[in-house]
Amino acid sequence: MKTSIIQLSASILWLTAGFLASPVNAAETAKLAPVLQPYIDEQHIAGAVVLVADREKVLATEAVGWADVAAKKKLSTDAVFWIASMTKPITCTALMMLADEGKVDVDAPVSRYLPEFADQWLIAERDDAHILLKKPARQMLVRDLMSHTSGITQQLSFKGVNGEELPLATRVAALAAQPLESEPGTKYKYTNGGMNTVGRIVEKVSGVPFAEFLQTRLFDPLGMKDTTFWPSDEQVARLPTGYRAMADGKGIEPAPLVAFTPPLSNRKRAPFPGGGLFSTAADLAKFCQMILNGGTLHGRKYLAPEKVQQMTSRQTAKDIVESYGFGWTTNGGMIAHGGAWKTNMAIHPKEGLITIFLVQVAGWRDEAEGKKIEPGFRKAALELFANP
Repeated sequence: MKTSIIQLSASILWLTAGFLASPVNAAETAKLAPVLQPYIDEQHIAGAVVLVADREKVLATEAVGWADVAAKKKLSTDAVFWIASMTKPITCTALMMLADEGKVDVDAPVSRYLPEFADQWLIAERDDAHILLKKPARQMLVRDLMSHTSGITQQLSFKGVNGEELPLATRVAALAAQPLESEPGTKYKYTNGGMNTVGRIVEKVSGVPFAEFLQTRLFDPLGMKDTTFWPSDEQVARLPTGYRAMADGKGIEPAPLVAFTPPLSNRKRAPFPGGGLFSTAADLAKFCQMILNGGTLHGRKYLAPEKVQQMTSRQTAKDIVESYGFGWTTNGGMIAHGGAWKTNMAIHPKEGLITIFLVQVAGWRDEAEGKKIEPGFRKAALELFANP
């Protein structure tokens, strides 16, 4: 009898331990991992961190694959990624916070806030021998910058200097001296220069450096503790190795992060509003939850609902093919933005869900296959978590 009681107790302990050790969302992650694992096995990606959240909580977070293939270092859910152009919705949010306070009018000329843009010219004709300029039909508006319809040039060459340590004000003033490439408001052209100008308006109007505005008004209140232009040594240790296609197209190899001069923690490097942030899945989920909740999270208001609606709805003209809001793409019933190294965050208003997809891929080994990876994850996530 004593033996039976001991055996029964042991069985109960074993079952209890097994239950407690099992992740609550084991069924969910089992459905997400298989979507990604074949691409790791076939060397399209080294690894990925994916996250699904609703308006209030994270529903699943999973790391699959490797942070460093050669070292056999597994990827962890707290990995820090260069999110590149996913910075743009954050930059536009900062400006819209000032618009919400009545300090910026998105329909006003950029020159109201940055006088150096008051006398811009437009390229009328150009060939290898000459450029003919004319005055644009109207001035560039703040909304044009945020919707990539400003006509502003994409990048500037600083004659051997990458411009990283030039103040944002200097870099934007140099942009203002360049002629526009198209009439403001008439043509969509994706441009980092335009978003850098948005960041400059934020710091000019607020009176504080752009990075400080983001830190005090967004990152600290939202609890985005790993989102920064200058990752610390500890955060860099959580940065996965980037990968690109090998020359023979049969595998992947490490790719250096050439967008920045090391060390990444160097604060002499100016913030890059168009694409300079590093972040984690957990941090990005908080930002997206705030947007999904109409500008409020956990009882704190960041933006009025009408400002969020304006940001996340089409702002490009009807005769422009591309559907873009203020810092967000607005196609296919979702609000999203990707980054240069194939990262992506998406908000699905109808389903009330957020999907975060983080990898570090400098170039797909197979373009067609590569373009299936993030949509495949998103499809599986929505099928699993969307309300019936």
